Amino acid sequence: MVTLSFPSHSLSFVESGTCKSSQVSRVLFSGPDEVHGESSQPKILRDVHISERLMEEFTELARENTEKDLETCGTLAAFLERGVFYVTTLIIPKQESTANSCQAMNEVDVFSIQNERELYPVGWIHTHPSQGCFMSSVDLHTHYSYQVMVPEAFAIVVAPTDSSRNHGIFKLTDPGGMEILRDCSETGFHPHKEPEDGNQIYEHCSNVYKNSNLRFEIFDLR
Repeated sequence: MVTLSFPSHSLSFVESGTCKSSQVSRVLFSGPDEVHGESSQPKILRDVHISERLMEEFTELARENTEKDLETCGTLAAFLERGVFYVTTLIIPKQESTANSCQAMNEVDVFSIQNERELYPVGWIHTHPSQGCFMSSVDLHTHYSYQVMVPEAFAIVVAPTDSSRNHGIFKLTDPGGMEILRDCSETGFHPHKEPEDGNQIYEHCSNVYKNSNLRFEIFDLR
């Protein structure tokens, strides 16, 4: 197991005190927004803070696989303080990958790290080494298992070859997308019907913020 801490080994978690507004910014996207626009969520979700550097470090750790056209995935874990989730841990499990899929193995190791630190599994991150920035049907089913446990859960897709948008932060629409995935028993790649409420099946997250104060750890279990 390889453990990395940022900015240093002795400083692993968020700094104490409230974050200054100048160091926290909403995650914004450029390029075509085919997925959707306005949030469908009827409920108020807690804010989530994540370090942009964490995403950059994951992309670097995935580089070898990306160059071989293999996906890489990891779990994002956070602690909850004063109603806000702070992502402080990235866990990259042992995994089996192809050009369009990534299956985590020995997930008990991931749960062990989360439990020891009393963290919430607030999402996951994975690469699309040679595809665009979107959520496949398999991704949607994977994400459903996170969002059904934690409503704020989000999925980060890193797509280095997508010239319009090299990453996206997504969630299933609720209730529309969540209901579609809950009732779908198909496996593998397959089409999903559109939600009856007229919204898309998934959308960009509007409650995720980049926080330059965040310190984090990476556990590479591969």
